[in-house]
Amino acid sequence: MENQKIPCEIEAELALIGAILIDDNLIIEVSDLLIPDAFYDQKNRIIYQAMLEINKDGNGIDAVTLMNYLNSRNKLEAAGGMEYISRIADAYYSISNVDTYIDLIMDAYIKRTTIYTLQNLSQEGFNAELSAFDYVDKAEQAIFELSKTRRVEPFKNIEKVVDNVFESTSRMSQTDENIIGIDTGFPTLNKYTQGFQPGQLIILAARPSMGKSAFAMNLATNVCHYNKNSNASVALFSLEMSAEQICERMYACDASIRLDQIKNGKMSKVEWARFNNSKAKLKKYNLYFDDSANSSISTIRAKCRKLKAENNLDFIVIDYLGLIQAEPNLSKASTLDKVSAATRGLKLMARELEVPVLVLSQLSRKVEDRDSKVPQMADLRDSGTIEQDADIVMFLYRDEYYNKASERKGEADLIIAKNRAGAITDNDKGIPFSFNGPFQRFQEKKEG
Repeated sequence: MENQKIPCEIEAELALIGAILIDDNLIIEVSDLLIPDAFYDQKNRIIYQAMLEINKDGNGIDAVTLMNYLNSRNKLEAAGGMEYISRIADAYYSISNVDTYIDLIMDAYIKRTTIYTLQNLSQEGFNAELSAFDYVDKAEQAIFELSKTRRVEPFKNIEKVVDNVFESTSRMSQTDENIIGIDTGFPTLNKYTQGFQPGQLIILAARPSMGKSAFAMNLATNVCHYNKNSNASVALFSLEMSAEQICERMYACDASIRLDQIKNGKMSKVEWARFNNSKAKLKKYNLYFDDSANSSISTIRAKCRKLKAENNLDFIVIDYLGLIQAEPNLSKASTLDKVSAATRGLKLMARELEVPVLVLSQLSRKVEDRDSKVPQMADLRDSGTIEQDADIVMFLYRDEYYNKASERKGEADLIIAKNRAGAITDNDKGIPFSFNGPFQRFQEKKEG
């Protein structure tokens, strides 16, 4: 332990500085990939910082301009002096190996940062006021952030961002495609949302038995099928049903076999053939189940971080909000505070992991107390905090649930009540769907 050396690549630091002194155009490429703190040697760090500043001023970089710049700011001696800089300038370093120098410097920098981060974390573990759950969550957050530090990302100048948006808009104008996010598999829903976007928190709410779990399951399999050439990855957290129960519904939907037949195995030869075909199809999806009944935001977040690091992650479905366990420090908090912490935590998770998160939620019973049963934003349980954190709020409504003589049997409406990224539907009319209960299948109805 005493002989352990702090990770550093001094020779690579010198080689990179020397290469820039040979060809100062390299500073443009290097400045986007390295910050001064990535240099371990203080002298090299000061020299590299000076190079960045000289380039920013629009001046060329060579040994003379570098020494004059440092001397004018009383930093020449701290940077090793004239002899040190001249020695680097006189040495021959290959400009063709710049990428290798950058990789070596960054590798050492990430290792050092990880060591220092873990040392600080180990000390925080002795803080008696920090709960074990908060401590573990803090550690996981730090590790996840470190895992993303492959290369230092520069600030985005508005000039580049403006160009990016212009190019994206121009590209979209030349196609019939309306999707810039995750394809939901439902064309009209895509039109309203432009596809679910990374970082979005999406709430799907309904009264019990409206079919929201079936709709979420349809979305999960659609995302697997319609994105990344059927290689998109989806995490499905079911706090109410087992993974096997969900899979039975997926079989019913995909194979067009009644759910009760799948449960009891009473199928014809033709249905068995479709059942086998669905098995082969569903097994290819990158769909990951978690049916733990006692999941909290911290455990969900930890599992998703791990899944993203190991297998990538494109979409998260959580069924449902009311069953998420409160963190231990909120055990005595009000229901409102618990829901607020949950929705805020889910929104932060969506942004951290850069994936859309769909969360199912129950509507309050007050829907039943009025003439019109069509859901409204105020019907969300603890609606203030949910409405505040959500990017999209959708309601699922089936008229036949309340009106047995309804002319709209087998139909459903998906009402978009909030949409930060686009339009909402009419107050009393959503996107029309057909719903086949025995097959657990929702299908958009064509307009007209």
